[in-house]
Amino acid sequence: MRFNLQDIIHTPGVSKDFTYELDLSGVSLFGEKPFNRPVKISGTVRNMAGALQLKGEARTVLDTRCDRCLKPVTVDMFVPVETLLAEELEDEENDEIYLLEDGGIELDEVFSTACILALDGKHLCKEDCKGLCPTCGKDLNEGPCNCGKELDPRLAVLAKLLDKDSQDQDEEA
Repeated sequence: MRFNLQDIIHTPGVSKDFTYELDLSGVSLFGEKPFNRPVKISGTVRNMAGALQLKGEARTVLDTRCDRCLKPVTVDMFVPVETLLAEELEDEENDEIYLLEDGGIELDEVFSTACILALDGKHLCKEDCKGLCPTCGKDLNEGPCNCGKELDPRLAVLAKLLDKDSQDQDEEA
């Protein structure tokens, strides 16, 4: 959404509110499309002594999967956004200031970037999710599987020592 700010650029103390819905349903991350619902955007741009400050927030519910057991999970997402807007930049490498184009700003760019960067790296159905058995794929939250404990090949020599010690103790008894 293009947000025209020409009427407040040169008037200190004035502000302008915005509210709209952002569609991020086309965003695909790691083979999933977590933004199946609209992202509700709201905020204000305020001229503070000639500097434009954008304060806003994005709210939505993500539809994703548990990273351990793959069950569907819905996660509430709240992203606060606060940035400065400028007609020209003195420092070209400043990522925290958005450049106005023809007296306006593309709010979609500001908020879609903020939402994607705010995504958690891990989503769990519950904090103590046990995940899936790596051998048979059974959901371990529903109970143990029938697979035997697979021994790490790097520890096989130690396991033989433990077996030998237990055999020696049995012979002594």
